[in-house]
Amino acid sequence: MRVLATLHRLRHARKGGRSQHPARATLLAAAVAIGAIGAPTVIARTHTAKAGGIATFAMTAGFKPVWIFPVVNAPNDFYTSVNDFLNQMYPPLYAIGKGGQDVFNPARSLAYPPVYSNGGRTVTITLKPYLWSDGHPLTSRDVEFFLNLITANKAVWANYAPGLIPDSIVRSDWISSRKFSLTFTHAYSHLWLLYNQLSEIIPLPQFLWDKTTAAGPVGNFDASTKGAVAVYKFLAAQSADTAAYGSNPLWQVVDGPWVLKDYVPATGESTLVPNYRYSGPIHPKLSEFRILTFTSATAEYDALRGGEVDYGYLPIEDVSLIPSLKQQGYAVVPWQWLAINYMKVDYTSPPTKNITDKLYIRQAIAHLINQPLYIRAIFHGYATPDYGPVPQSAGTLADSFERHDPYSYSISAAKQLLRAHGWSVNPNGTDTCVRAGTSATDCGAGIRTGTPLKLRFLYGNTTLQVTQMAEAIQSAGSQAGITLEPQPHNDTELYALEGRCPMAPPCNWDLLTFSGSAMWNFSSPTNLPTGEGLFNTGALYAGGYSDPHTDALINRTHLVTSLSAMYAYEDYLTRQLPVIYLPVPVLQISVISRHLHGVLPQSVLQEIDPANWYLTK
Repeated sequence: MRVLATLHRLRHARKGGRSQHPARATLLAAAVAIGAIGAPTVIARTHTAKAGGIATFAMTAGFKPVWIFPVVNAPNDFYTSVNDFLNQMYPPLYAIGKGGQDVFNPARSLAYPPVYSNGGRTVTITLKPYLWSDGHPLTSRDVEFFLNLITANKAVWANYAPGLIPDSIVRSDWISSRKFSLTFTHAYSHLWLLYNQLSEIIPLPQFLWDKTTAAGPVGNFDASTKGAVAVYKFLAAQSADTAAYGSNPLWQVVDGPWVLKDYVPATGESTLVPNYRYSGPIHPKLSEFRILTFTSATAEYDALRGGEVDYGYLPIEDVSLIPSLKQQGYAVVPWQWLAINYMKVDYTSPPTKNITDKLYIRQAIAHLINQPLYIRAIFHGYATPDYGPVPQSAGTLADSFERHDPYSYSISAAKQLLRAHGWSVNPNGTDTCVRAGTSATDCGAGIRTGTPLKLRFLYGNTTLQVTQMAEAIQSAGSQAGITLEPQPHNDTELYALEGRCPMAPPCNWDLLTFSGSAMWNFSSPTNLPTGEGLFNTGALYAGGYSDPHTDALINRTHLVTSLSAMYAYEDYLTRQLPVIYLPVPVLQISVISRHLHGVLPQSVLQEIDPANWYLTK
């Protein structure tokens, strides 16, 4: 899961509607279908591969790698740092993603497929004979080290969801140097456990990192909670010291296909070179892979046209340039992905939390969102609608009910909802509560007579599309008497505000959206869109939303392999609106040099795999 911010790297009800797929269809069958959406046609070319060479990749403008320690905390949980950078050096135990699709990739995994016993509650895992780049073998102790660190530091681990890993592990047995077993609280769905839990495990070099100071000895500090906290604190501090990335010996020992050669602290530009001890099946063909960073999309585009970028992107507002780029030999390919987009609702900040926690208020706001218009006029067709918690691109995992907007654009419907719940509606003014109380026709608990319907509306002003959509939503609100007080911020400022909420409430925003990309993308470790870490009580990314029924529905998707559990979850949250859903732009409009190959198809999990790339120049 990665919270995203910018566009350029592109987180009427039909009663009884259901998918036409057989009722007994399993999540496994559905998962195999993920990734077939919008698959780009690979352009056939005659070329001769060249060994070595340097390929350059453009990171999203305004972003740079900012974290190298694989136990990522929430403020640094950017896909640009994780998928583009960190995963090249420290891959997870189990790889999800193959041929652009969201499927299990056993060949690229560090372990053989898990073996189930004990009624499905115990998994036994055997590691493949991998080596760390300094020659040390990858062992079960490296897995144990990771689990000890996240157990002792789960409050700051970005992937933590209460009740799941590590909470769900009731016993661990370290059988041999390459074999171990984990026993869980429940007999989970095998698919969900593999895709969304075991794929979270990242072996770490315990023989090098299990220390509490740079000059101190390596020991078994992680064996105690106090020691594991101290180790995490040390490693997190080292990761925050970006100026030392290229020289710190901690980061020179990797088990992935790439190792960091150089990092420029001022810009974040990174150079990675092949790990020649990499034990996996696909060894890099390039001699170097460079991540380029830019202060603006204009600067990125100028570099692309100047031949400095092999794999870049085109801003959506510049789609008129696509024919020219194609004539110059570039491949221009929209990057489809598994993601949902939404406006976050603040459930923590008094007194407005008494307004935002009312479903009818959220329904009225949802009626202000004109998704078809935004897709056509703002995103130039490079976006898809989003009405619920499961991406519409997720094949059979998204049912027919969620594919249609139950709160379609209607100012009159918004007004009607507010009048029916005790508000005096004042178009082009501000609505006020005139019937305080808790009955079905009153404003609701905590809302006093005379309370104005005013909400702080924070949005990212990094891109034209974000600003245009924010202005359209604000204008629609005004027509219904809902005053959305605009507070534009750059993405860095928004991340700082968002990163502390709900860990340190109040959030001090009422509505917040980056809205030029996705607020939530489904990639490791939440490859199946079952909601943990996002909408469950205690999750970090939905503004403090908490609902026992939602928790129960999410938990059921972990235990039941039938699609019925997924459909019950997504239909409920489509109606419940824990967030206000927005259109999902493509991840980016990729522009790829005619000399660079092995890039397509692009991963729906928004991951890059430069080990597959090669040049013909």
